[in-house]
Amino acid sequence: MPKLSITDLSLNKKTVFIRVDFNVPLDDHSHITDDTRIRESMPTIELAMARGAKVILASHLGRPKGKPNSKMSLASAAKRVEELLYEKHGGDPVVHFAKDCIGPEADAIVKRLNPGDVCLLENLRFHPEEEANDPTFAKQLAALCDVYVNDAFGSAHRAHASTEGITKFVAQSAAGLLMEKELKYLGKALESPARPFVAVLGGAKVSDKIEVIQNLLGKVDVLLIGGAMAYTFLKSQGKSIGKSLVEDDKLELAKILLAKSKGKLRLPVDHVMAETVTIDAATKTASVNDAVPAGWMGLDIGPESIQAFTSELTKAKTIVWNGPMGVFECPPFAAGTMAVANAMAANKDCITIIGGGDSVAAVHMAGVAAQITHISTGGGASLEFLEGKKLPGVEALSDKP
Repeated sequence: MPKLSITDLSLNKKTVFIRVDFNVPLDDHSHITDDTRIRESMPTIELAMARGAKVILASHLGRPKGKPNSKMSLASAAKRVEELLYEKHGGDPVVHFAKDCIGPEADAIVKRLNPGDVCLLENLRFHPEEEANDPTFAKQLAALCDVYVNDAFGSAHRAHASTEGITKFVAQSAAGLLMEKELKYLGKALESPARPFVAVLGGAKVSDKIEVIQNLLGKVDVLLIGGAMAYTFLKSQGKSIGKSLVEDDKLELAKILLAKSKGKLRLPVDHVMAETVTIDAATKTASVNDAVPAGWMGLDIGPESIQAFTSELTKAKTIVWNGPMGVFECPPFAAGTMAVANAMAANKDCITIIGGGDSVAAVHMAGVAAQITHISTGGGASLEFLEGKKLPGVEALSDKP
């Protein structure tokens, strides 16, 4: 990677500001219901501690709209980091918590840190200046540290004070281990994938994935399209789709993409239909060439499509998946999404990469998350990366000499 890594930095006795992504779900009692994002940054935190750094952690949580909101406090995240450190290393770890990310209290806590100590700052988005990428605010954050590390891939597509602005006021800015891992897997898939390279795209809207489709068509061997977005393509071919979700303003674009794809873009050949998205819905399976009855809609890919898609996934050496094949949260319409998850997990001789919250949820539901090579922590960031866009939080890091 052409950017500096935390492994390139001299950290002993230095104060390192690590931008993490602790935007974790909380229940009504402020208990963390899924600590995946915290766990994913622990190797970076532990490396900094082991190398004698004084560690400052900073993150956003939720959308507090630029003012303090106790329901979006990072206090429970500080407690969770402490628990994870104790589980792995024992001892009596203390993760200090500053009730603001700038100002006298944050300054005082940081000044008291010894090498190996950790402090988590309160939610950066309690200040409107964070999302505005205000230089004065960025400078105040930078004043706390000697070096900066970005380990928050999930926020790398945002040019905020803690992801982009701060880099202008520190001597060195580097990628954390999680950031490095994300860029390594996604970057290799786009630049030099093992072939055949198959991409699977699903979800509701073509409009959300237009740039991804356009970018990937020049790189993949096969592009499999499922989910509601398939109906815009099917309607553009003159097929009957009933009340399936469709973007009528994207029909012309769908035609152009199909023509440009030179056969790479594959659509479902059959589908599972129903009148309602309910667990007890009456369903029908039919070819996409058959007329969809009035009031019915396609809600999953059918068995022939599953067979065709699975055949491509079995042969692949690199797979990137973003977006479900149907309304997988509802059991009658989960088979297509589960089949993709299982086919990816079963292909042991393949680099498998998953991005996007629904696809990540699907591999966990299928119980195969452990068999996936890389599960991205950044939905929006991974999508923009697949679109071929430069991510401000990555671009701002120091280049390797």
